[in-house]
Amino acid sequence: MLNKQKPYSIHSMELGPMENFVYLIHDHATDTAAIVDPAWEIEQMLDFADAKGIQITDILLTHSHHDHINGLQQTLDHSDARVHLLKPEAKFWGAAPGKPVLHHGGEQINIGNSQINILHTPGHTPGSACYHIGSDLIAGDTLFVFGCGRCDLTGGDPSVMFQTLKKIKTELPQTTMLHPGHNYAPQSPTSTMHDQCQGNPFLHFDDSADFVKYRMFIHDKIRDTPYKAVSKEEACNSVK
Repeated sequence: MLNKQKPYSIHSMELGPMENFVYLIHDHATDTAAIVDPAWEIEQMLDFADAKGIQITDILLTHSHHDHINGLQQTLDHSDARVHLLKPEAKFWGAAPGKPVLHHGGEQINIGNSQINILHTPGHTPGSACYHIGSDLIAGDTLFVFGCGRCDLTGGDPSVMFQTLKKIKTELPQTTMLHPGHNYAPQSPTSTMHDQCQGNPFLHFDDSADFVKYRMFIHDKIRDTPYKAVSKEEACNSVK
């Protein structure tokens, strides 16, 4: 999708059996790009970049789960790009290929003339990252359209996820467009933060204990994909 008012485009492809999204952040001025979470039939995105004359210079990882990185080596063989991930995720993973550029969160990287802000958003894994560029947020498994990532896998922590989502909710503009790591949405695969604040149950809780109860013990029993909007009243009543 091309917005001529932006210096970049975000191209997305849904690939693999788990409805993963792979993203290509294309800087218009330089025809360079960063690919986010290369996985599954990654050759489709690589072929797309080649056909458009786009050089992939960077690989951004939101986290290290297999369904988000199983196309990493193929992408490196194709592009010899720099790999970026957070230092806590590299420690958690323990198998980062080559010598990735490690970040702590709060840094910026440039893809051509486009600046990307790296956010440390733990909860799904210790070093989960979101990438904020312009009015867009590529969120991996931190935040889905009307959902959020699991916290019951190794490295997950629902109390930490509560704080992460609270920060995202309060600090990002309501006009920010969410690009999730999986296509669990009922209609559009993207959403504004305004709509998420109105309908994402994981953004409705003011108390950490209620959030943890909902995420760990209630949500998966009462909801299934595709996720639909949930009112704050409905979400809060479910933990009473």
